[in-house]
Amino acid sequence: MVTEQFAFYKLEEVKNINELGKVVMANLILMFGSKEFICNRGIFDIIKNKYPNAHIIGCTTAGEIYKDQVNDYSLTVTAIHFEKSELKFFTSEIEDMGKDYEKGLEIAKSIPTENLSHVFIITEGENINGSKIVEGLVDGLPEHAKITGGLSGNGNTFKETFVIANDYAKQNQIAAVAFYGDKIRIGYGSVGGWDTFGIERFITKSKENIVYELDGHPILDLYNDYLGEYAKDLPASGLLFPLNVRSADNVYNYVRAVAGVDKKSKSLRFFGEVPQGYYARLMHANSNNLIHGAMKAAENTIKSINSKNGKIAILISCVARKVVLNQMIDEEIEAVRNIFGNDVTITGFYSYGEIAPSNKDRITEFHNQTMTITLIGED
Repeated sequence: MVTEQFAFYKLEEVKNINELGKVVMANLILMFGSKEFICNRGIFDIIKNKYPNAHIIGCTTAGEIYKDQVNDYSLTVTAIHFEKSELKFFTSEIEDMGKDYEKGLEIAKSIPTENLSHVFIITEGENINGSKIVEGLVDGLPEHAKITGGLSGNGNTFKETFVIANDYAKQNQIAAVAFYGDKIRIGYGSVGGWDTFGIERFITKSKENIVYELDGHPILDLYNDYLGEYAKDLPASGLLFPLNVRSADNVYNYVRAVAGVDKKSKSLRFFGEVPQGYYARLMHANSNNLIHGAMKAAENTIKSINSKNGKIAILISCVARKVVLNQMIDEEIEAVRNIFGNDVTITGFYSYGEIAPSNKDRITEFHNQTMTITLIGED
């Protein structure tokens, strides 16, 4: 397995990749960047011409991860040549909003399962219920085939996002890479690091990813009371105050980030499912805990890979972490680097949602506010 990596900060720089690249037989290209890069057809053509035999997957982001740093308004290109494993590529467009479970199941059923090891997926980031997509994928794939990936982003605007799936970038698109064979080794980890505060409340009224009432009170009124001066900036300020959600039996426990506000119904839309009958508690950030969470995610990834040959780590971290950490943002990438060492290529992006099992023995779940890592190698 061989990798090479480039970062570009101006559109015209991309043409120089013909002079830089050596892994011309790459069979997978990862492209993460701002809209001006990802949606530029000329840039896609340059990359495709450079690596004609490769599958290309990528998306717009809320920040690009390149080596040990986080960039904005840039493009990160990572070329990978798998020597001992087979890759298959799948793509689908979201045509019927609200049928996210069915779409996840449809994609899963299109993926051949013989010798299937793992699926990496990037989806539309704004117009989907991420937890329903993941639920469909999990139900349609064999239990041993775990899924990692994330939702595309677009800064902290929560507007249109774009996905590259072997063609020019499009909205409302999903791309998946399936890995096959007994030589591929993939580890994963997903950890948050947020602190809960205030009282735990019962979710008395919700529908899929829209919450109307906690303890019989409109959720927007509660957020306005808790957030104070931050309330006027919802939904963006909601990134700083996610919701910890748990089932009564404690089997499910996850974090959900605010995606939208409906002042008329006094409801909040979240990036994933928030079931009625569960319990919820507000959360806030502690920078040191977030950085420690990134380190813990890397440690869990190492434990799960069952190999010393991890070569490339794809980091997908929530946009909320970037907002909170601000000028300290590079520190969570450095925390991961300290665990992996210098021989692992690091790439990735800041997202509107993350997909992974939280550790080796869990099913695949949809997350918000986490650092999620996919570590790939071959034996």
